[in-house]
Amino acid sequence: MMKEENVLLTKSYSFGVRIIRLYQFLSDEKRDYVIGKQILRSGTSIGSNAEEAVGAQSKRDFMAKLWISYKEARESHYWLRLLRDTDYLTPNLATSLLNDCEELLKIIGSILKTMRGQGDTSSSDS
Repeated sequence: MMKEENVLLTKSYSFGVRIIRLYQFLSDEKRDYVIGKQILRSGTSIGSNAEEAVGAQSKRDFMAKLWISYKEARESHYWLRLLRDTDYLTPNLATSLLNDCEELLKIIGSILKTMRGQGDTSSSDS
């Protein structure tokens, strides 16, 4: 259903790498393990679910994986805002990560909207 090389897979993988580095920073420099693990889980799950969507067995399976990816991106956006607003992250780093996350939300949202427009109304709007 998705092309093997596409912008979502590329950008979600790059975001996942950034999130792993953020987790390392939070663990090593800030001695935070709780929020760090939350952002690690949600931030890397975006790409893993997009990858699973590539191997979907049906349109319904494809949509389900992308919805999970979208929800994980929403969660990541929450944790990044929280880290920014509690001064765990510098404003520049927070802005950069939030921009990347928002870009992923737009890409995934656009794919979901297109797919829904093709007759699948089994998922509700977010």
